[in-house]
Order: sequence, then C-alpha cells, then structure tokens
Amino acid sequence: MNSVALWQRPVSYAAVGGTKAPDLMSYPPVGYRPYEGRERIGHGDARWQFAWNAVLTWGIQRRSGFRVTLTDSPAAVTDLTYTPVRFDDAGEPLTAAVVGAAPSDGEHLIVPGDTALLGIPFGPFRVGAPARVVYVIDEPDRKGFAYGTIAGHPESGEESFIVERGPDGTVWLEIRAFSRPSNAFWWMVYPVLRLSQAFYTHRYFRSLAGKIS
Repeated sequence: MNSVALWQRPVSYAAVGGTKAPDLMSYPPVGYRPYEGRERIGHGDARWQFAWNAVLTWGIQRRSGFRVTLTDSPAAVTDLTYTPVRFDDAGEPLTAAVVGAAPSDGEHLIVPGDTALLGIPFGPFRVGAPARVVYVIDEPDRKGFAYGTIAGHPESGEESFIVERGPDGTVWLEIRAFSRPSNAFWWMVYPVLRLSQAFYTHRYFRSLAGKIS
C-alpha cells in the first residue's frame, strides 16, 4: 500500500491541462484516446445556478453514483494555485465569481490542488480512483474544472467538466478528456473499462439535466 499521503502524490500523466487544447480531438497526447461531448442541459437562471454549483462541488460525480471522499490538503497546496483570468475584446478582465466560496448549500467550492478519492461502482465492486483538480474555470458564463488522475486510478489522463450559459439563456455541459488504462490489469479489461466510461459519461449529462435524482 502506498504510504505517501494522497495530496503528496503527483498526477500520473504528463500533459497537465491538455483538455484545454482546441485541437485535442485531432492531436491528443501520444498514446491517449481523446473524448469530447457537448449537450444542452437546460435553460434559464435556475438551471445555470444548479449546474455550475453541482459541477464545482463534485455534485456531477455524486449524482452519477460515485462516492467522493475529499482529502485534507495543506493551504500551501491550494492557496498558491492559479486560476486564470479571461479578458474581453476591449482588454478588460472578466469578473471572476465564486471559486473557493460557498454556494447556497454551504459546501465549499472546488479549487485547483484539491484532491479526492472517487469510489466508482464497477459491476458488484466499487473501484478507488484518486484524482486531483488541475485547473478551474471561473467566468461569468463559463464555469467548471478538470481533474487529473493519480496513481491508483484505473485510468491515466485528464477529464474536464465545463458548464456554459449562452446569450439566450441556454445552458450547456461540455466534457473533454483523454485517457488510457493505467496498468496491465486495466489494459486486459479495456473493453469493459470503455463501456464503463461511456455509461458514466451518459450519466454525467443526465445528472445535470435533472434526469437523475
């Protein structure tokens, strides 16, 4: 068993932040399979507030059947992380909103550097999948985060969950990822792993569309 605290372990892949790449689907990190999906999950302020709050509190994972156990990380890890600022066409910074604050239900919002142990239902078992938040998007109409895998996760790679509100009030969820099995065992059961990925990705979209209670 690995005696190093979870927050001290590095991510298990090199291309940190790769889910931001606009050409991810054409040029993923070598050896990794890319994924990109975008679906409309609703409309209006209530759906927007629900969706980004759910994403930034691990609610999308919990509502999809995962157990999420957060680990305590020293402030030196989370306080010194960087959340990028986006600028408008006139060069003015867009107002960052809420990262690190608490939404209406009082649950702390995700910040870069947060580490979690995800318990993923896998057949009759629950597989431990440690992950670290590698970046957060915090813009007025675009919010979300990406996590990277840590050794012990069935996969190696990164996955992002970004909620976006359009000018007409339509709310969208975009999921981008690149992954591959993390070791020889998971390569042997790769077809089953792929099916599990597809199943939970479908649940992610349904959970934010209010189709999973």
